[in-house]
Amino acid sequence: MTQSQSQRERFWRERKQEQNPHGKVKSFEQLAEEVGKTEKSKRS
Repeated sequence: MTQSQSQRERFWRERKQEQNPHGKVKSFEQLAEEVGKTEKSKRS
C-alpha cells in the first residue's frame, strides 16, 4: 500500500527536524559569554 503525498512529506519533515548533527545551536548570549571568557584568559 502506498502513502499519500502529504503523509510522506510530513514524515520527511519530522525526520529532518529531529536531526541535529552539529549539536544544539547556542544563543547569542551564550556565545557572547564564551567570547568574554576567552578574551579575559588571553589578557592574563
